[in-house]
Amino acid sequence: MSAPNKSFDPVAVAALQPAAVQAAVEQALTDIEAANTLDELKTARLAHSGEKAPLTLANREIGALPPQAKADAGQLIGRARAEIKKALEARQVVLEDERDARALSEEKVDVTLPWDRYPLGARHPLSTISEHIVDVFVAMGYEVAEGPEIETEWHNFDALNLAPDHPARTMQDTFFVEAADAGLVLRTHTSPVQIRSMLGSEPPIYVVCPGRVFRTDELDATHTPVFHQIEGLAVDEGITMADLKGTLDHFAVAMFGPDAKTRLRPSYFPFTEPSAELDLWFPQAKGGPRWIEWGGCGMVNPRVLAACGVDPDRFSGFAFGMGLERTLMFRHGITDMRDMVEGDVRFTTAFGSEL
Repeated sequence: MSAPNKSFDPVAVAALQPAAVQAAVEQALTDIEAANTLDELKTARLAHSGEKAPLTLANREIGALPPQAKADAGQLIGRARAEIKKALEARQVVLEDERDARALSEEKVDVTLPWDRYPLGARHPLSTISEHIVDVFVAMGYEVAEGPEIETEWHNFDALNLAPDHPARTMQDTFFVEAADAGLVLRTHTSPVQIRSMLGSEPPIYVVCPGRVFRTDELDATHTPVFHQIEGLAVDEGITMADLKGTLDHFAVAMFGPDAKTRLRPSYFPFTEPSAELDLWFPQAKGGPRWIEWGGCGMVNPRVLAACGVDPDRFSGFAFGMGLERTLMFRHGITDMRDMVEGDVRFTTAFGSEL
């Protein structure tokens, strides 16, 4: 009897072919070298190392390969992405040096100007958009709820029906305080505030929960290890998905104008059942009106209600959540999340001192 041929690769993914990978690298190196400004380099970075870059999409195809082919494909893509990253970093240094040199030669200080003129400054847009969202929900009768950023695992995971072996509880996603078995984490979402609200109050409960959350993501154009969420919770007798949809439609119009609307796509979250992905119809989107993913939502899982001492046979509820950074990017056409966290006063000044 012949043995299986382990070297045979029955799957051929075009994007993972060496020629295709090399072509993607060469195009990336060409675009990086052609970038003459930091803005042009940022465009090249998004095109060749962002979520929709050819090598990023090719990397996602590795999972479709048989076991004997995954290692070779992973090494091929890894080397290619490392080469592009190295080129980006080198070009970044060159362009920053050129920018600084221009600033030294072109920007002159007129020492005869009045010395007592101070800039008015500006509030950070994340603060103003958070307060704007809170005002929308307070006007609908909601209360604002807050909670600690260092949370117990029970509030952050167990009470939300996240089993002990759930991937979100591993070191890849969660910052653990002290040892991993200490039972304390930097909260990964603002959902623990919903748990504390149900534990501390009797229904009816209508709360909106803004706050800072933490996950072990690397800082790039679309991710940051520290970001902000806004979540809403309603628990009362007779709450249905229709109430959730109506609330989200009103929220979308308040944030994006009268032409904005929402749609729900079936999904899965441990703490809601049924669950849905929340899409937003965004007429002002760059490139034309389209649907974009905004957040997640659903009816509160009866097991979550029971864990908080709420009778699931009498009460029902809905919950939703989305990122403030993502909402801000949609509203103002921001393309790089790093602009929000680098502390450049020129970025915040553009938003003024809205109160």
